[in-house]
Amino acid sequence: MEKKYRAMLASFATVPFLMVLGNSMLIPEFPRISAALNISQFQVGLFITLFSGSAAVSIPILGFLSDRYGRKRIIIPSLILYGSGGLIAGLAGLFLGSDAYNIILASRVIQGIGAGGTAPIVMALVGDIFSIKERSEALGIIESANGVGKILSPILGAAIALIIWYALFFAYALLAVPVTIGIWLLAEEPEDNIKKQTIKEYAGHIKDIFQKRGISLLLSLLGGMVVLFLLFGVLAHISDILESRYNIKELTKGLVIAIPIFFMSTTSYFTGLYLKKKEKYFKEALSLGLVINGIILILLPFFRNLYLFMALISVLGLGSGLILPTVNTLVTSSTPSEERGGITSLYGSVRFIGVAFGPPTFSLLNRISEQTMYFGGATVGISSAVLIFLFLKEGKIISSENDNEDNNDEDQEG
Repeated sequence: MEKKYRAMLASFATVPFLMVLGNSMLIPEFPRISAALNISQFQVGLFITLFSGSAAVSIPILGFLSDRYGRKRIIIPSLILYGSGGLIAGLAGLFLGSDAYNIILASRVIQGIGAGGTAPIVMALVGDIFSIKERSEALGIIESANGVGKILSPILGAAIALIIWYALFFAYALLAVPVTIGIWLLAEEPEDNIKKQTIKEYAGHIKDIFQKRGISLLLSLLGGMVVLFLLFGVLAHISDILESRYNIKELTKGLVIAIPIFFMSTTSYFTGLYLKKKEKYFKEALSLGLVINGIILILLPFFRNLYLFMALISVLGLGSGLILPTVNTLVTSSTPSEERGGITSLYGSVRFIGVAFGPPTFSLLNRISEQTMYFGGATVGISSAVLIFLFLKEGKIISSENDNEDNNDEDQEG
């Protein structure tokens, strides 16, 4: 891979790293924020729901705009909007104190809209720039950056919150600055991929893609949604029981939560490399990851020892690392560049839906019993794996007509 492509990929990787902090940095600090604002756990949970919900709604719109006007023209303003939302929330905490709740809720909607135009559009841009031979590796690196963000977010969150709770929101604004500059200076978008279509024409092309890729594309999207539904549901539960059951708090809790995410990030990177080399076994990797996660969820309620419990959670991270780069490659390879922003944005929406519904669903099931919560999650994971293994046809998605083999292939391998 040529030097300039490596530099671009490095700048692209900072975007999902920043975006994952949007939720993951706050979750471990829910008890501190709840106490500072004098609100319930349900109310503090709305910080995640409104962020993820507004992102899910805005992503398809911004995806269409990125196909019509260009990726960078959407990514850079979206990063500025994301940082501005953090700045508003931080200022509300600084000047309003315990009365800042409603302003912070509004700022999370602003941040969510900004998030909708960032990581999903970057994924489409990676698909535009890198050929199928390089795409799996590139997307594995992108997913690894997402994982590194998840690893560092609980640690960063705990460290920053030691200053004061609303410093968490100022951190979003500060971190958005170098990421925006990096994309502005380093990203080179293929201009010939921009196609001025009407909304009707665009919708017709998206419809054609689903008619051709059909069940296989829908099952790929399902896999991406389910893995994040399970992951964030489990992480939210772990954040609670590490304090209540094991009396682990602050930085120590952040370090413990980071362990399974490290396994996910590492596995994501090597899965991307493997898929690049083999250019097959996508369905098998996706199904295996979901089965592993389902089995781990079945075992978790029977282990109370902290070390054994965290060992199982680490294997859950490994299963997630098999799934995410696989789905990324399937989705970005399912469509030509003119509609890639729309499809990857739809994928981004279902990812945010998984994140939004994971914590509250696990919390509701846990009110019945811990076994109900874990077994319910396992049922979702294993059922999805069976459907994907039986009905997903990767040849329907990854085909020569969708590959950008003419897109600087020789330069990238130089």
